[in-house]
Amino acid sequence: MKIRLIMLGKTRREEARAMVSDYLQRIEHYAEIEISELRDAGPAALRKLKIDPSATVVLLDAAGKQFTSQQFARWLGDLRDRGRRELVFLCGDAEGFPAELRSSAKQKISLSTLTMPHEFARVILAEQIYRAFAILAGHPYPK
Repeated sequence: MKIRLIMLGKTRREEARAMVSDYLQRIEHYAEIEISELRDAGPAALRKLKIDPSATVVLLDAAGKQFTSQQFARWLGDLRDRGRRELVFLCGDAEGFPAELRSSAKQKISLSTLTMPHEFARVILAEQIYRAFAILAGHPYPK
């Protein structure tokens, strides 16, 4: 399974960038992962994304479905086990995502009902993806 994280705006805080990078390296033990940061969500930038129509596209949205870490792991494992080739997470900036990209999302999930900076959301998303794979592998990390 290939996982793509599409982030609107740059991760400016070095600490947040380092944490995301650390979790991406950990995730690579379980799945192929790629991150893309878009400076803007203009039509030219969106055309470059080339999201496969068969990909499962998930928008991070405060109004989306909430999971516990165990539920998220089961959801991710189910996608993997059903042979999903690509899973795309869309993580917006303070303004969210434009309607064109928002409409491509088949699902919406919420990382928390709390309001947080988008850079923190990126770290939490990467950590929860890693945690999900660790849960599925029976690794002691999630405890």
